[in-house]
Amino acid sequence: MSRFNLLKNRGLSKWIGFLFAFLIFGATVWFSTQFVNQLRKEEKIKIENYAKAVQLLASDETALSSEVNDYLVRITSGNETMPVILIDGETDEVYGSSNIEEEILNDSVQLNRLVLKMKEIQEPIEVDLGVLGKQYVYYENSKLLKRLQYYPIILILIIILFVYFSYWYFKTLKNTEQSFLWAGMAKETAHQIGTPLSSLLGWVEILKMEEMDQEPVLEIEKDIHRLNQITERFSKIGSLPELQPNNLIEVTETTVNYLKGRISKKVDLRFNSEKEEIRIPLNVALYSWVIENLVKNAVDAMQNQGAINVYVTEKENTVIVSVLDTGPGIQKKLHKQIFEPGFTTKQRGWGLGLSLAKRIIENYHKGKIFVAKSDKDSGTEIRIILRK
Repeated sequence: MSRFNLLKNRGLSKWIGFLFAFLIFGATVWFSTQFVNQLRKEEKIKIENYAKAVQLLASDETALSSEVNDYLVRITSGNETMPVILIDGETDEVYGSSNIEEEILNDSVQLNRLVLKMKEIQEPIEVDLGVLGKQYVYYENSKLLKRLQYYPIILILIIILFVYFSYWYFKTLKNTEQSFLWAGMAKETAHQIGTPLSSLLGWVEILKMEEMDQEPVLEIEKDIHRLNQITERFSKIGSLPELQPNNLIEVTETTVNYLKGRISKKVDLRFNSEKEEIRIPLNVALYSWVIENLVKNAVDAMQNQGAINVYVTEKENTVIVSVLDTGPGIQKKLHKQIFEPGFTTKQRGWGLGLSLAKRIIENYHKGKIFVAKSDKDSGTEIRIILRK
């Protein structure tokens, strides 16, 4: 099985990308958590220093110089970030506060609620004032620390959005480039085939004038007209799709009947439909090429012997076209990959047929094409779903 180099290690590339993204997320969370924890420790040390300063300022047993006293006052009054409440241990009276709204201090209900909240977050720090009793310092994290706690989540969301946008952008860019490439190849192919086709049509007209068996000539003419249809299909790739109401049953049956005389006699090709007419928006030339490609792939998979059933069913607002063969089946892991450019099981295949078929069905007709089921004993069913 051969594939283009860009597609060989696709599975491995996905795992490497996933691992790389996981490492980025992990590193982001770890560093952010470490930073927040360090800031939390520093804030706790500040509060402990605050409590110690209160204790020293209230102590009668220690003679403090004016410089030391001023320093302790600066510690207690210099807190501008953390909400702090100093409460008496016996009377629950508020002796001091920092960064608490005046409205809360004047409302006992709100104040008690805030104190309980602080107690749940952090254990209050005890301040032993000796004969004056005990006081407790209640506090909670600063606004900066509260915001930083959400920083890892916000950063991860930003990274996810960036990765998603990058993936979407590059995928769109890749699809656009592929579309231009497909259109260029298709139109160039149609142009190259067109010139010899005109000559062949002239030779057929000359052969018709000769006194000879005309049956082979008529068959040659059919094949030339078929080639002419193929060039028409390829010349339309890349242009706006022209979808006209057509009888899907008639188009599909005509394509199948044409192929019956051009595949191995050991292949039993049949067409079945519950109805005689189902009209849907359709580009006849492109759609019939898809059916032809699926049938020929099935013939190759069965090594020119077996049975192929093409059947059409109607379901609510959709029409289902199924191509079922009795070949060796397709591995489940390859069900999606067979529609990728470059994927082929043929020794000299290009791997473009099914990719182009997918583009015609999904991009032009806004339908779906996929492997419905596949088994080594019962063969493969490729299903096309089209809107009415």
